[in-house]
Amino acid sequence: MSGVGNKCSIAIIGLGYVGLPLARLFVENGHFVYGIDADSKKIQKLINRQSYLSDFTTKDIKLLFTNYKFHVGDSYDVVSAADVIIICVPTPLDRDSMPDLTYVKSALQSIVPYLREGHLIITESSTYPGMTQEELLPLVESGGLVVGKNVFLAYSPERIDPGRYQNLRDIPKVLGGVSETCTTLAKELYESIFERVVVVSSPKVAEFTKILENCQRLVNISFMNELAMMAEKLDVNLWEAIDAASTKPYGFTPYYPGPGIGGHCIPVDPLYLSWKAKQRGFDLKFVELAHEINESMPDYVVQRVRACLSGSKPLQASSVFVIGVTYKRDVNDLRESRAVTIVGKLLELGVQVNFHDPYINEIEVGGRKLKGVALTKRYIQRHDCVLILTDHSRIPYDSIAAYSRLVIDTRNATKHIQDRGNIVLL
Repeated sequence: MSGVGNKCSIAIIGLGYVGLPLARLFVENGHFVYGIDADSKKIQKLINRQSYLSDFTTKDIKLLFTNYKFHVGDSYDVVSAADVIIICVPTPLDRDSMPDLTYVKSALQSIVPYLREGHLIITESSTYPGMTQEELLPLVESGGLVVGKNVFLAYSPERIDPGRYQNLRDIPKVLGGVSETCTTLAKELYESIFERVVVVSSPKVAEFTKILENCQRLVNISFMNELAMMAEKLDVNLWEAIDAASTKPYGFTPYYPGPGIGGHCIPVDPLYLSWKAKQRGFDLKFVELAHEINESMPDYVVQRVRACLSGSKPLQASSVFVIGVTYKRDVNDLRESRAVTIVGKLLELGVQVNFHDPYINEIEVGGRKLKGVALTKRYIQRHDCVLILTDHSRIPYDSIAAYSRLVIDTRNATKHIQDRGNIVLL
């Protein structure tokens, strides 16, 4: 196989927060993309030129289909017509916090019948170091092809940050191939759409790189969460201290506390590494402690709500207006959202909870559906407190502070407000 970096056909499996932006980048650079997803609702929305991601407008979706270079469906038969197959499916944890490779293996098993000589297969889904060679390589070769000889396999971790505007092309692309030829072909492909490609010696190193990035964030943010608990006892504004420490021109990187880390990467990927470490008889103590602290944050937030309301009425008789339920600002993503966990815990305690989120109309908590409400003066005033869990940029925090009896701010979204008599930080 040669010339894969020239205009070619690419099958992208999984059209979520990773696959769809990647598809757009390929299409913008003249490649033809077959988008495959098992979710029929996503496929139908794309066919109707509608967006289901907060980072894409309807106009963005329509532009994707311009010039007929983007085709979507749920069938894998288009794989046989593609030059490259890129897997961008979820890699969650199971109920025991063990790696769940169901989606990756299922995707690969689905493409095996359509594999042919010359195919380049790349996985972008986050995983543990060693998965590509231990789990995927045998599946690829199950049909008689030989990786590195007549079919090619590489790993390149995604680096998508939903909700933050950025040119995906400018983010350096890490990759490692199973063989030198695998690496060369993957590098040629990605150089056609990315400004910089960072080649590492193996898929295992590329897999480790992704988890290293997320371990760093989990450990540091969890540390800030632990400091937030201590700062509250000392009556210290931790955000003020972080801002002050950030003025040091070297040696300090700011991380910020919150109600708990959510999303598809930071609270999940480090546990893949921890699981792999245990297989080697090693305990990743920092990761395990950070995970423990992160998991404790929803309970801590509920405890803070209870303490702040204790002087007025019993928690069971209180009403809380939650602002933001997605896992981070300016996205419509609820995966691993600690805000939803906190809502559930408040409901279990008998608290009357309403929520407003400009990106989410309804959530399901413990089998119960909760519909979002409008952010109005009347709704703010009728609740005992407003609990800010996600700091969306579209929220009028000045109005919240002006009309609320009490604001509990877990994100420091109200830092610009001068009159803080009714505001309590995490």
